[in-house]
Amino acid sequence: MKKPICVVFFHRKPRGQNFSVEILFEQIRKNLPSYIKPIISTASHTSNGFWKRFYMAAEAAFRQKLGDINHITGDVNFIGLFFKKKKTILTILDVGFMNHPNQIARWFLRLFWIILPVKRAAVITTISQATKDELLKHVTCDPNKIKVVYVPVSEKFTKAPYMAFNKDCPVLLQIGTKANKNVAGLIEAVRGINCHLDIVGGLSEELHNKLKEYGIKHSLSSQISEDQILTKYQQCDIVTFMSTYEGFGMPIVEANIIGKPVVTSNILSMPEVAGNAAHLVDPFDTEDMKNGILKVIADDTYRKQLIENGFENAKKFAVEKIVKDYCGVYQEILNGASQSMINF
Repeated sequence: MKKPICVVFFHRKPRGQNFSVEILFEQIRKNLPSYIKPIISTASHTSNGFWKRFYMAAEAAFRQKLGDINHITGDVNFIGLFFKKKKTILTILDVGFMNHPNQIARWFLRLFWIILPVKRAAVITTISQATKDELLKHVTCDPNKIKVVYVPVSEKFTKAPYMAFNKDCPVLLQIGTKANKNVAGLIEAVRGINCHLDIVGGLSEELHNKLKEYGIKHSLSSQISEDQILTKYQQCDIVTFMSTYEGFGMPIVEANIIGKPVVTSNILSMPEVAGNAAHLVDPFDTEDMKNGILKVIADDTYRKQLIENGFENAKKFAVEKIVKDYCGVYQEILNGASQSMINF
């Protein structure tokens, strides 16, 4: 029987309905082997302003004595500044914040969200190879210190009952409406296509008016439960996910598991996550996006092949595999093996 390991999972305080990181690691904790004992440490403040962030870092430093390993789960990388390096793992979800338009803000974010946290961690994990590659553009360290551990999909997502594809007016499901989700590009791409856009997330008045102007059939929903999202996947015909930036791209895998064809972007993490289980398009080329959607609608053989490929692709993201990868990292930290990799 293995010696018990106590891992403290350090979480941000979520804002509004944004619980994606918490759901991800709750899924991982539920499947950890019995010898790993998880403790959850949630920050008492949201990440906002210097003094709140300083308090969060001090609070986290005090709580690190609760376990054998500190695991910073993302978004609040800076809280590891006072951690013991040899017992700390930092998960970086993406570095999209480095696209901030303000140069001073980018300097601040690079220092406190990348450079210093990376130096204060024994091991870094990223949720895709693309994120690892992006990270290494902003920090100098041994690439072997950074390990790719993918994101598991909720166990609620399983193959959906068969539903005939609606070629006359397919339902296109779009999860997310932040700027990087490229909903504006999607609206332009489906202009003239007889379809129904089912959009999950808040939409600006400008985009809402554009949908009406173009006569695009659509429905909007926000702040819905995981079960409701699952139902939307089951009832759609195509999942569109043509983002301009993603650290991973969970809707791709969720669609794969359920058995829906995907049209996604050919940049950053999305080709890595999708493999051969999605039609890839240039998210900055409206015509390419439109042609991709039309091909999936028109070509029955191609569409069915994407769905079959999706079932196989989804196996890479099984929770059991992800948990095994994290357990390997925890054991490595305990063994001190990661120290030989560190090179600043």
